[in-house]
Amino acid sequence: MKGNPFVYYGKKVLIFLASVFVLSVAVFYISRLAPGDPLMSYYGERTEKMSVAEKEAAREKLGLNDPIHVQYVRWLENAAKGDFGISYKYKQDVMEVIGSRIGNTLVLGGIGFILTFIGALGLGILCAWYEDQWPDRLLCKGGTLLSCIPEFWLSLVLILVFAVMLRVLPSSGAYDVGHKHDMLNRVEHLILPMTIVVLQHLWYYAYMIRNKLLEETRADYVLLGKSKGLSKKEIMFKHCLRNILPSYISIMAISVPHVLGGTYIVEKVFSYPGIGTLSFESAQYHDYNLLMVLCMMTGILVIFCNLIGQIINEKIDPRIKASEVVRE
Repeated sequence: MKGNPFVYYGKKVLIFLASVFVLSVAVFYISRLAPGDPLMSYYGERTEKMSVAEKEAAREKLGLNDPIHVQYVRWLENAAKGDFGISYKYKQDVMEVIGSRIGNTLVLGGIGFILTFIGALGLGILCAWYEDQWPDRLLCKGGTLLSCIPEFWLSLVLILVFAVMLRVLPSSGAYDVGHKHDMLNRVEHLILPMTIVVLQHLWYYAYMIRNKLLEETRADYVLLGKSKGLSKKEIMFKHCLRNILPSYISIMAISVPHVLGGTYIVEKVFSYPGIGTLSFESAQYHDYNLLMVLCMMTGILVIFCNLIGQIINEKIDPRIKASEVVRE
């Protein structure tokens, strides 16, 4: 008997909310227990010249003298009203700081995500088509080698070659000074970081698609199709590829955090003004309010994408849901 969809999705929502709550508690406590002085972020070098009384007054002003659980409850109450505080470093509302950077990350991560999965699908089909032939062997060995190279090292190599030696592409930033609305200039700044984002994830997903296609080509219905005179092209594209598409969509949903994590690293290496660079800065300068919102945004995206991937998998393979019912 089919389960009640309201109960099923209700459980998913409860899991999502519980996970977000646990994440918020963990991030809040860990950030404040980490060594470092947030006053340095807010007051800069003036902190060193402050007396003990002035430092205490400054901490009281920022609400840092209260016990951590009191600080968390206050943050939670304000967050429920849409007030996430100000950034200690930028002296602006946290959402304003994030709003000025998030567009850059969405462009880099979004386009990189699309190019990665279009390229992965193409490479996976190509390798499956030429299974155990030289194109397949060459791509498998080259892709495996490339995926083993650390992102930061490959980024530095590209900067050295194209920005320092050849001087054909910029090495950092999202645009040159005074060229904020120049789309061509923005594209030039995107080329190197985008190349790293795509190359570091391309083969991993292409290999998964290749293997799933090869599993399908060995299924019984393929032998039946061949016996009926269907061509290799018809079998591959009309049957095998169609059958793996649900799994492919599931892989895309689960991979969002993976690609996003790589984007953050690339932003730091290329000094690209996005959410990734902002996350590193907020942790470095103990900018608690900014760090809290950035971690929550990233965490919520990870939890949400994993739940979506799980739902898709359960729709594709009902045995997964059935096993959960048996355990209950």
